[in-house]
Amino acid sequence: MKNWEFGKIKGNEIAIDDRLSDMMGIVEGGYVYSTLFEYTDEGPKKYELILSMYPQENYRTLTNITLYMKDVPGSSAQAAKFLGERGINILNSISLDGISDTIIIWKMLADLSFAGELGILKEKFEALKNADDPSVSLIEQLEIKPADIGRVFRTEANINKTELRRGAPVTLKNGMYDFSIEYGDILENMDGKNTLTVADVGSWIMSVTFFKERTTLKKITIDIPDCPGSIAQCLSWIAEQGINLISVFSKVKICYQTMTLDLVADFAECNMNKDQFEIALKSAFEDMNGIYTLTQFEELE
Repeated sequence: MKNWEFGKIKGNEIAIDDRLSDMMGIVEGGYVYSTLFEYTDEGPKKYELILSMYPQENYRTLTNITLYMKDVPGSSAQAAKFLGERGINILNSISLDGISDTIIIWKMLADLSFAGELGILKEKFEALKNADDPSVSLIEQLEIKPADIGRVFRTEANINKTELRRGAPVTLKNGMYDFSIEYGDILENMDGKNTLTVADVGSWIMSVTFFKERTTLKKITIDIPDCPGSIAQCLSWIAEQGINLISVFSKVKICYQTMTLDLVADFAECNMNKDQFEIALKSAFEDMNGIYTLTQFEELE
């Protein structure tokens, strides 16, 4: 699943892609909490904005819960009741049918602030199941683990970036997040600049990256053989040209024959144009089995 999108800043606003916002539960008219980081290394990124529907002080009590339930009427209600009676607040969640169509899988982000330790909840559920208690008769299994959203703020996990500011909540309007309200004095003259928005599906947060001035982003699509090692060979050659990859998306085109690499790359250290890149690619792999074909090479729009 592709969980990222590139976009351009409009004035002081970032368009939150509908697909990603739906996935992350960032809704129109809702409060969006944020934290701004600055990158200190030599890479292409300058700033990163973390967006969430939850205040930063709540991160330590947020937990990922997955429930496997019988595909029958009342199973979701029973699961919600089991959690609610134990002081667990269900936040963002999504349910889906199991492949076998015999179970329902309900993945949720929940707040355990009043429920105690994770292990205690698991023990209570297992004790009820072992006793054939009717209150959990429709729930087959419960999985629980910390959301660990707070990792984005831990110094030891972010040696290449520094936290600059935690912003007050800003209301999402017309699918746009206005960063000038909290960060206008830092994020100046951003109109028309590229951004990369990434959805952290496991944590229900979004990351918006602002690139350095010298960063030159291009979209590249290459058809390569669908065989072991072909991706490594292609990406290694790209690295040798001084090209820094920002995103990689691979898709099988014809199974065991051809696959497609969709790349977004920083050409700040490489001055090849499309024709030069295509000639160099063809020359580099002309003795290899299979075909390496450039199908797209353009500035990121």
